[in-house]
Amino acid sequence: MAYQLLDGKGTAQSIKDELKNKVAQIKAEGGKTPHLAAVLVGNDGASQTYVNAKVKACEQIGFGSTLIHLPEETSEVEVLATVQKLNEDPEIDGFIVQVPLPKQIDEQKVVEAILPHKDVDGFHPVNLGKMLLGLPTLLPATPKGMMLLLERNGIETSGKHCVVIGRSNTVGTPISVLMSRNGNPGNATVTLCHSRTKNLAEITKQADILVVAIGKEGFVSADMVKEGATVIDVGIHRVPSDQTKSGFKLKGDVKFDEVAPKCEFITPVPGGVGPMTIASLLWNTYLTSQKLV
Repeated sequence: MAYQLLDGKGTAQSIKDELKNKVAQIKAEGGKTPHLAAVLVGNDGASQTYVNAKVKACEQIGFGSTLIHLPEETSEVEVLATVQKLNEDPEIDGFIVQVPLPKQIDEQKVVEAILPHKDVDGFHPVNLGKMLLGLPTLLPATPKGMMLLLERNGIETSGKHCVVIGRSNTVGTPISVLMSRNGNPGNATVTLCHSRTKNLAEITKQADILVVAIGKEGFVSADMVKEGATVIDVGIHRVPSDQTKSGFKLKGDVKFDEVAPKCEFITPVPGGVGPMTIASLLWNTYLTSQKLV
């Protein structure tokens, strides 16, 4: 079967182009330029790459951006003080604290310290609660990015069986809620699977849309996927490689080479969900800067 790539890079670029036009209009009317800040604690390589991409994206579309890089040994108290400062800064419309955080810092405490209307990652309990009730809010960036990817590429979700592997609060659980909501995309029948699910392959083989967010490299193989499925791979792993300059390759949770031929649509890694997450963060920052949520 000839598969089509769900091009997150191209779709994200079209969203960034739209935002660039909106920013130009705001500036022309003398309004305030949207400003996104990021807090990075420590030297996790993947996190650094990701935060740098966010800063670059802000520059591309004319947003203001601030990067606060704190050392690995920073205490929880210091991180919370940084969050407080950003909460109180009228110049900053939205900010993220990049996870994972070093082990001395309680991630949940940090998330809950962020003002809900500045939480452009969409992780605050208030934002998640509003999402659950279908109220306007800042949606979690990765699930929102996946929904935009489906919508902008005209993927039909209504009445389809969507199977999600992974139940994290950042991806698996929110995407299961969004896919089942009465909307477009949405209106899917959703099965949420996880590490305790029995006969996992039997369930995934029923999926019209398979979302893989388990965090294990190459977890999904061809025998777990139905012919003609749409597969969205959320995983990203650095795998050592002697064929690249960097010494590593980026791979997903899906064995792409063997799964892709069975699919109608599949996201690549890199270039699939990752760029859409950044586009969603920028979109959330725009929404909150304009008081649209």
